[in-house]
Amino acid sequence: MAIRPLRRWLRDPLRGAAALSTLAFLALAALAVHDYLGKVDQGVRHLVQHAHHDAVLGAGMGAISLLGDAPGLIPLIALVSAGAWFSNRRHALLIPLFMAGTGVLQLVAKRLIDRPRPNLEPWGFPSGHVLSLVVLLGLAAYVLSGSRARRRWRVLGGALAAATLIMVAASRLYLDMHWISDVLGGFTLGLAYLLAALLVLERGGGRRPVAGPGQAGSFAYMSWTSAPWKRATWLVGGRGSE
Repeated sequence: MAIRPLRRWLRDPLRGAAALSTLAFLALAALAVHDYLGKVDQGVRHLVQHAHHDAVLGAGMGAISLLGDAPGLIPLIALVSAGAWFSNRRHALLIPLFMAGTGVLQLVAKRLIDRPRPNLEPWGFPSGHVLSLVVLLGLAAYVLSGSRARRRWRVLGGALAAATLIMVAASRLYLDMHWISDVLGGFTLGLAYLLAALLVLERGGGRRPVAGPGQAGSFAYMSWTSAPWKRATWLVGGRGSE
């Protein structure tokens, strides 16, 4: 039966998670198009717009939001790609291509859904800032997990990436550039794309960096061709150096 190959294909957590993220995005898109999320969107916007506002906070939110624009993304892409160069040059070359793909993906999604922003500007769903940073920061964490950095630095890098994403998402709401459903749409679509990108990186031979001191037991330095479910531990798994 056709369902059995599908089950085997989805048994890999990366594939299963990518499929679930894609379904979540499609569900959000359908709800957004028919305005079924209007009450939630308006409620969150009301809370944000009635929160504390001043010139300093507004300027800070504007600066944070720039991380998802081209002037912020391009240097970050170059930095992540340069970091990957030392462990896997193929990955370093693929990262800018993946990020170019996010631009095409969000453009297609925005045109197809064609939903206005809360400030009535066009093309609100999904949030391109959130989509792009989910992919880029996820790739950055992936690169860091294959580096010789101590475990504490890998964990700190992952936490910093998550905090940056949350702050940028909050800035888009604060600046009235997106509904909360736009942000969630960017997150789910970005996550699906990120997981697909990781599958491409892994299927292309994976990473084989030389283990540094105290890292011989870390999963980041094990063969990526065995036990696919273990890939979920690539950021902090194993007995990395403390």
